[in-house]
Amino acid sequence: MIVLHARPSPGFREAVDAIFGSGVVVHVDEAAPLDAVAPDITALLHVLTPVTPEFIASAPKLKLIQKLGVGVNTIALDAAREHGVAVCNMPGTNSQAVAEMALSLMFAVLRRTCFFDARTRAGEGWSADPCELDQVGEIGGRTVGLVGFGHSAQLLAPALAALGAKIVYTARSPRDAPYEFWPLDRLLGESDIVSLHIPLTDETRASIDPFAMKKGAVLVNTARGELVAEARLLEALSSGHLRGAGLDVFAEEPLPRGHPLFGLANAVLAPHIAWLTPETLGRSLRVAHENCRRLAAGDRLLHQVV
Repeated sequence: MIVLHARPSPGFREAVDAIFGSGVVVHVDEAAPLDAVAPDITALLHVLTPVTPEFIASAPKLKLIQKLGVGVNTIALDAAREHGVAVCNMPGTNSQAVAEMALSLMFAVLRRTCFFDARTRAGEGWSADPCELDQVGEIGGRTVGLVGFGHSAQLLAPALAALGAKIVYTARSPRDAPYEFWPLDRLLGESDIVSLHIPLTDETRASIDPFAMKKGAVLVNTARGELVAEARLLEALSSGHLRGAGLDVFAEEPLPRGHPLFGLANAVLAPHIAWLTPETLGRSLRVAHENCRRLAAGDRLLHQVV
């Protein structure tokens, strides 16, 4: 049994049936437990709901956890390894969508899109205090620091350069790229915009201190919320140390009602959907289908993490 644990849109369901065949994949809502299917499941198509050690132990036929995306921090990897369950991801399938979302968040923060949208809808488009316009800006002429230089950052960099930004990056080691490599501390301290493109690991957790960033800078995070110390981020935004932030990911997801970020006009928020486009889903499902085929045939799996 192949199970998709998610809350798929109608288009997502159609894509699953088109690629796997009608009725081949069992859909279980992401808010529902997997207990009912645990005894029979052989492959789990995983999106965001954590895959716990308890679930893995309760699924004796489980052979594959296929992440529809890149980050595997929501999967109990040690438990999978212990029970002989393969874990695979799919690097590159969502890079275009994530790069475009990062760019859109930069625009939204710099041009204060949400602030002016709300005023325009209220019939107050030209009534804002003129000082509000002092808080807008352009990407051109700014230094954009990319933390990590994987697929999404490599797609984003030339688009930013075409707009006139200076691109710098940091990674484990310098790459063969037409941009300057800076250590993280310099990148944070001198960049006007910092965009995060690294996985969440024990090493990277809370590695981005907003107060190490240049005063008046913008933070964009389409990677993982726990890369940033959230309390420090709230303080940096509310105090004006940061001009703003565009955030698609958070330490707690979904954000609960009344979260302090909701009261900050200089924060543009999205519910972890940077990766989620029909194009990404099509690419992802084709990789997942191929790995399920390989699993049944006993062939080597694509992008195996465990």
